[in-house]
Amino acid sequence: MSLSVSRWTVAVCTVFSLAFFWLFGPVNQASATINYGEEAAAKAELLIGAPYKYGGISPKGFDAGGFTQYVYKEAATQMNIPRTSAAQYQTGKAVKQKDLQFGDLVFYATGKKGKVSFVAVYTGKGTFVGATSKGVKKVKMSSRYWKERYIGAKRLVK
Repeated sequence: MSLSVSRWTVAVCTVFSLAFFWLFGPVNQASATINYGEEAAAKAELLIGAPYKYGGISPKGFDAGGFTQYVYKEAATQMNIPRTSAAQYQTGKAVKQKDLQFGDLVFYATGKKGKVSFVAVYTGKGTFVGATSKGVKKVKMSSRYWKERYIGAKRLVK
């Protein structure tokens, strides 16, 4: 009899101990946070290969401003940003090139010198993804063509 009582006692004590620690012990809660810039950059990279289309705003065909507008609307940010690259340049907080982070918008003058006419999404390590005349591509900012036409960058998300 004492053997079964001691098993019963151990079982009851174990249950109460577990309940006590579950209720009052340290809680190891997992928390998920979204880095909106990284998520926007990842969304942009998923669209590599989409065709170029003047005035395009969907994966069936993009122009530069339509591409970045689409990325920011469809990414976790769900932001509505202006349609054109020039209008997008008027939004956000200016960022120095050395301080670029994933998801920042980078702006270029591909037409008239000094006038914003192209925008893309910064994807880290000196690269951006944007809707070029040859479709959505990942490009090195250090290439001569892009380096000579760089205007600036803006951060839209924290």
